[in-house]
Amino acid sequence: MASTSLPVSVDDVLAAQDLLSEIIRPTPLEFSQALSDRVGGDVHLKCENLQRAGSFKIRGAYTRMSRLSDEEKARGVVAASAGNHAQGVALAAKLLGIRSTVFMPLGAPIPKLMATRGYGAEVEQLGTSIDECLVRARKFETETGAVLIHPFDHPDIVAGQGTCGLEILEQCPDVRTILVSAGGGGLLAGIATVVKDRRPEVRVIGVQAEMAAAYPPSLAAGHPVPLASMATMADGIAVGCPGEVPYAIVRELVDSIETVSEDMLSRAVLFLLERAKQLVEPAGAAAVARLLDAGKGVHDGPVVAVLSGGNIDPLLLLRIIRHGLVIAGRYLQFRVRVPDRPGSLAGLLADLAGADANVVDIEHVRTSATLPVDQVEIAVQLEAKGTAHCEELLSTLRDKGYVLTFG
Repeated sequence: MASTSLPVSVDDVLAAQDLLSEIIRPTPLEFSQALSDRVGGDVHLKCENLQRAGSFKIRGAYTRMSRLSDEEKARGVVAASAGNHAQGVALAAKLLGIRSTVFMPLGAPIPKLMATRGYGAEVEQLGTSIDECLVRARKFETETGAVLIHPFDHPDIVAGQGTCGLEILEQCPDVRTILVSAGGGGLLAGIATVVKDRRPEVRVIGVQAEMAAAYPPSLAAGHPVPLASMATMADGIAVGCPGEVPYAIVRELVDSIETVSEDMLSRAVLFLLERAKQLVEPAGAAAVARLLDAGKGVHDGPVVAVLSGGNIDPLLLLRIIRHGLVIAGRYLQFRVRVPDRPGSLAGLLADLAGADANVVDIEHVRTSATLPVDQVEIAVQLEAKGTAHCEELLSTLRDKGYVLTFG
């Protein structure tokens, strides 16, 4: 049972659910056989990537903004976000007839930027992180009187996000483990508030990108601690310091915080695209990345993994697909030098075909200061069938006398 001293209660979440009843739709809970096989128990995907504006953020943003006084609404709102909160605020402002200004990092994904403007927000870009944008948003609040809609550090925001937890318990009443991606911790805190009140035996686990994981050092220190630096493709959870409100809840109610590598985030995005037919951004795939990394027997099922957002830049998706294919052994690149005589290239291609490898691209270099006069270098890009096939293919080529280089 949650402590009565915590900043958000299950009653707050229920009140938020009433506010949102005509604004959002409950997102589907999809069973994943492929993930279930990996985990060794039933796994369900909570598809917040299919929510309005492409993420869970509308839940908290609308809850917070709908409770502003008429005088506060007249002053407008301001927010700082890498994209999902920006879209949630912009959409909520449009629905409520409120003027909105959003500060976004210079590297914010273009689709998120365009969508935020499309909902009617004034957008200004600066800095490289949410934290820098928050500093500017607070200054804007002081200068103009606009109300700051924080992405995670407010009870109304946490209560709104907690409505996702109510849906999970209704859709999967026998759930035993819930994994939630975490940046500032608003969604994690909201879900934990509900779940630990109604089903305290259920494990609630937060998942962070290991290169932007502010919660482990903060929990160790006993208070929010800012990170000195961050480096992750998961812009939606790249938050340098937990918020006071979600931190208090996470510290008391969340069972553990676990981290995942950039490689696992790539693999999770690709896995969800191929095996679950779900388009999910790296931050939204963190929970699935943890399941893939952990393997069988680590998390008790039924498991619910929250897909927190699906707003991914197509260019980033292309890079992630390529990277994910490499990590999964589905894509292989190497260089090989062969004698500069007729038939050498044809012989290499025949050997690749005999190893059941599909050539994607090939570059034939005959002139280079580093090449002996009697040799050519061939750069090859291949499709393979997995890591075992890659190892077999490379072994076969080496047995035939080829000297391979990579990079």
